[in-house]
Amino acid sequence: MTLPQLEPLQLLALPSYDEDEPENVYVAMANGEWHGNYLDPNSQDSLASALASVADAAQETVMELLWQAWPLCPEHGLGMHPREDTDERLSWWCAGERLRRGPAHVHAAVGALDALGASIRTRT
Repeated sequence: MTLPQLEPLQLLALPSYDEDEPENVYVAMANGEWHGNYLDPNSQDSLASALASVADAAQETVMELLWQAWPLCPEHGLGMHPREDTDERLSWWCAGERLRRGPAHVHAAVGALDALGASIRTRT
């Protein structure tokens, strides 16, 4: 995943505090800075769970280090959140209202924002 004018985010593995435990994996900025919790170790149970864990961690890192919501819905300017459907597909979901289509909408599959040309707004 890339952010305009910034290097891509990366997965960062760090040793556990307990030597009997496996390393912890975080989503970090290109410079190695990260924020928040490590990826849920149980997320490996399904592809959707693993993807949701990475998406949540990426949001946490971007929000805390850059002080902005990410990703933003290009239609409403609201921060979107990952949501799994009944077929275990993960999408970025926006709570913004769509004209005659209900109160919320799916914007893009998680992992497909670049394909749509979506970006974040940088704070000025």
